[in-house]
Amino acid sequence: MSTVNTGCGKREAMAVEAVSLLGLEKTSLRQQALMALRRAITTGEIPPGKHLVETELSERLNISRGTLREALRQLQQEGLVSAGARGRLAVRNLDAKEIRDIFAVRAALETLAAQLLCLIEDRSAAIAELRAALDHMGEEAKHGIERGIEADLEFHRMLCRLTGNDPLLHAWEQLEGSIRMSIMWGGMERGVKNMSVERHSEIVDAIASADAGLAASVIKAHMDSAADVLVTA
Repeated sequence: MSTVNTGCGKREAMAVEAVSLLGLEKTSLRQQALMALRRAITTGEIPPGKHLVETELSERLNISRGTLREALRQLQQEGLVSAGARGRLAVRNLDAKEIRDIFAVRAALETLAAQLLCLIEDRSAAIAELRAALDHMGEEAKHGIERGIEADLEFHRMLCRLTGNDPLLHAWEQLEGSIRMSIMWGGMERGVKNMSVERHSEIVDAIASADAGLAASVIKAHMDSAADVLVTA
């Protein structure tokens, strides 16, 4: 009769557990580094055009250069970082055309979101959530520009999330870093002008009416106006 080598089995189980834990730790470090770098870039702590030196950043973040490179690759995909001469990475420096392009893509994504919501037979729960988000935006704006901007972005994120279309939400979130950079490029004072609750209410009203054509025109006007505010001197 065969016997089971319990000692070997335990060692294998421990090895698998160790690998899993190391993988989780690495993922956590990469995610933390990604969040820290994204925040530093979108707030202007690391300014546009600034070259990203791996040795310096890995020391500041206390992570390996390999983990740092993984985070930087993600930032490239998000459009926050770009490669220049000899592959040197630098924080992307937006111009007026790029900002208009970003808001044109936003308009396309959020138009799709609004039209999908218009097709839902019972939209009452979604409309209630959007109106609550508007109330929250109004309250947060009273406590400072940064909180107002965060509430504004949360409203637009919610618009996509409520559709239940995960690829749509993911596409919007991939654009979020560039949206934040656009606000930073235009300046906080201009960014505040785009946080009007009344302007956002027009979007919710259009969705509540189930008029997909109206929703599309309202969102296009909303995004065109927002881009104009940011790029017009």
